[in-house]
Amino acid sequence: MASSGSCNNCGKTSLVRDDVTGELMCSSCGVIQEYDQFEANIGGISGPQGTFIRVGTAGASTRYSDKQRKFFQAQSLIDEFTSRLGISSKISDIKTMISTITEGEFGQGDWFQVLIGACVYIVMRKDNRPMSMAEVGWTVGCDVYELGRMIKRVIDHMDLKNFDFPEFDIVHSLERVLKISPSFSRIDRSEMDRIHKQGIFLIQCAMKWFLSTGRKPLPLVVAVLVLVAELNQVEIGISELAKEVHAVVSTCKTRYKELLQKLVEVAQVLPWGRDITKKNIVKHAPSVFKYLETKAMLKPGAKRKVLDHPEFNLADMVSECSRQLDEHGHDSINLPSDSHCSISQNNINSTRPSTRDSNKILYSPECLSMLYKKYSDRVDLQEDCSEWWNGKSEMSKKLLLKQLLEKDVGFETVPPSFISNCLKCEMRREKISAAKVRIDRIMRPWNSDLGADDCSEKKLKRRRKLVDGVDWEDLIIETLLLHQVKEEEIEKGYYNTLLDLHVFNSGIV
Repeated sequence: MASSGSCNNCGKTSLVRDDVTGELMCSSCGVIQEYDQFEANIGGISGPQGTFIRVGTAGASTRYSDKQRKFFQAQSLIDEFTSRLGISSKISDIKTMISTITEGEFGQGDWFQVLIGACVYIVMRKDNRPMSMAEVGWTVGCDVYELGRMIKRVIDHMDLKNFDFPEFDIVHSLERVLKISPSFSRIDRSEMDRIHKQGIFLIQCAMKWFLSTGRKPLPLVVAVLVLVAELNQVEIGISELAKEVHAVVSTCKTRYKELLQKLVEVAQVLPWGRDITKKNIVKHAPSVFKYLETKAMLKPGAKRKVLDHPEFNLADMVSECSRQLDEHGHDSINLPSDSHCSISQNNINSTRPSTRDSNKILYSPECLSMLYKKYSDRVDLQEDCSEWWNGKSEMSKKLLLKQLLEKDVGFETVPPSFISNCLKCEMRREKISAAKVRIDRIMRPWNSDLGADDCSEKKLKRRRKLVDGVDWEDLIIETLLLHQVKEEEIEKGYYNTLLDLHVFNSGIV
């Protein structure tokens, strides 16, 4: 029941009467209005008696009021954070977990805000709707490292170490960015549905290409959405979107370049693939999308003659290019006059050639590549989405990892981390060989061989552009070799562990 008057603490007129205790409290700050229950002695001796208040005391209800105020403020803080994150449906689970951890006492202060963020992250992860730690940390006002430590403490306290948490759902992360990002709020519903499907398709292709393996998911989500938006003529800056989802801008730009590079590699199977580079892949992306979608819609084990071994109707393709160029008011395409690149009207009207009779074709792949390049330079290739996007592939919807691995998107690769690790191992092998030469030169100067190994060391110096050819990693490798550490272990690069095992703790109990 509301009451007139203003709060003694905040001055607001939001005073309500508690039905249980009968005390007047402020619904905004939760402060109990003291000395409110005084009743005048009216009606003589038999009338009601007032409350006696002794000077210097705050009454018998002080302890209860502090507890109630703390409880009210904790509940309000949880409601505020869950509302910011848009997960009000999970507020009961979050409050239950916090109450279990604090034994019903809840709390106040910065540590309690971090605890709320940790419980939010764990509850959403258990529900297979994970949220990024960066977003949760920004909402509760802490960094990801402090939030991570609190998450670990909560998992230990709740005995969730053996709980099988679902894998991080990167598709759900993409859908959440589309939902909460202001950059996509101005797009109409039909276009948003198309961007949604294309984003899911492309990010699952990126998972097939291992671009998400061992990486933070948000930068890849940002890169996919920026590319898909660009294909739909929606201008969204990668820096602005990265800041909206609390991702590192430089990492998002790196993922965007990696995504473009993979699309370039996929496009190499197309007849004009040699002309596609990272600079013009966005222009050719519609045709690459169409190829990927067609590939993904084929059943496993089915024949793929049209895609893998194309028997293109070259005559129809040349005729179509010439027809469209004439419609745009351009001159006919002038090709080199050599015999391998000549296209006569008889050749255009001829029957479809087969790949087995490729030696009989009078126009070579170089000629067709040149023809397509001239065509693409003169005609605007910004097609309507309905021409290159079907949207009927199963990869336009969220798939389980097992189902995703069975799909064929026309390109197989290995994780970038694996390639990087192989290059680093090769570099360490060269550094080990150079370190052995230096050690042998000092320990056995009369028997040192400055042949092939010395050339390898000079090559290493040129590659790293060092003044003296030795850095901190070379010194560590020399130390490990002198302590008889196997070269196979040194190649793995776990220097701190090897130093602790073989150097600092060698012979010491």
